[in-house]
Amino acid sequence: MTVGAGGGADMNTHQARSALGRYGEELAARRMTEAGMTVLERNWRCGRSGEIDIVARDGDVLVVCEVKTRRGGCFEHPMAAVTPVKAGRLRDLAERWIQAHGGAPPGGVRIDVVGVVLPERGAAVLEHARGVA
Repeated sequence: MTVGAGGGADMNTHQARSALGRYGEELAARRMTEAGMTVLERNWRCGRSGEIDIVARDGDVLVVCEVKTRRGGCFEHPMAAVTPVKAGRLRDLAERWIQAHGGAPPGGVRIDVVGVVLPERGAAVLEHARGVA
């Protein structure tokens, strides 16, 4: 099998980005649990519609959380990656999750975003924005 120019490097970049994202999601789930939330599900997929990084419960509120992770020194803050289009997709996915799991909770649904910045040295910096969409 022949790999085109850069094929191996592209695969390594994808794997590194995937590992970075998983690590950020782990940190976000831990932070949410420490804040008193219950993580119900991670990486819930809905066919080709997309994926919810974390589904949690905060009291009687269902929380659908998008996690964005970046290495320190990147130009864009991770939370800037959640555009209005992405927020709309998260709302649609939240509706699908509710339909698949027996209806909305009494407290309704909230869309959160957790931005994770991993500096070259030191601890990760997490920012949790609640009710963004």
